[in-house]
Amino acid sequence: MPKIFTPTNQIRLTNVAVVRIKKAGKRFEIACYKNKVVSWRTGAEKDLDEVLQSASVFTNVSKGEVAKKEDLLKAFGKDDITEICKEILAKGELQISEKERHDQLEAMFREIATNVADRCVNPETKRPYPVSIIEKSIRDIHYSIKPNRNAKQQALEVIKLLQATIPLERAKMRLKVTLPRKEAKRLKDKIVKLCSPLEGEETEGDKLVLICLINPGHYREIDEIIQKETKGNGVLEVLNLKEIKEGEEVLE
Repeated sequence: MPKIFTPTNQIRLTNVAVVRIKKAGKRFEIACYKNKVVSWRTGAEKDLDEVLQSASVFTNVSKGEVAKKEDLLKAFGKDDITEICKEILAKGELQISEKERHDQLEAMFREIATNVADRCVNPETKRPYPVSIIEKSIRDIHYSIKPNRNAKQQALEVIKLLQATIPLERAKMRLKVTLPRKEAKRLKDKIVKLCSPLEGEETEGDKLVLICLINPGHYREIDEIIQKETKGNGVLEVLNLKEIKEGEEVLE
């Protein structure tokens, strides 16, 4: 029986995610590993070799047809395959099946709901909501998942929308702030304005120690005050990421 040879301009690939772009009247495609394209676009993955299944540009990935050098030059103005692959990754359209698209959106939906549940509490009980309740609430407001934005960004957006429909507030952070005595009075006034509330205050040698609860949105501002105005002599520590009622387990 004669041997069957695959033409040299064909590369057979399986189980791929295809990113496609049209330029100069022609279609160009690259073959990527599933779940890596979005990671590359969000900056989570920086190694191109981890994204591309083949360092080649195709006219048709499923048929293994490799693009001609002259077509690449005409369309992209260059023949550097690495740079062309990066351009297609950045500007091209990710081709996935409807089932894959649905599965990806569901996975991101669950991640967003989990982020919201981790960051928020019921202001009446100071306890977090079960993820299932958050999921139902998100569905009730008909929030549209955006696959090209990360779950953390969307969770912050969802929190604002949910606050109009259910009792919900950002869980508070408990901080320990250590200030040098000579700066203590001036800086304490600035920090207390950002606390809700100040829980404790004591002197340790030549340091003033404050224990306070804050809205997470004020963390960076407090950190900047300490970094800039104590010249490295102040310390900011996160004791808990959430407010904890006496007798509760840590909610982190």
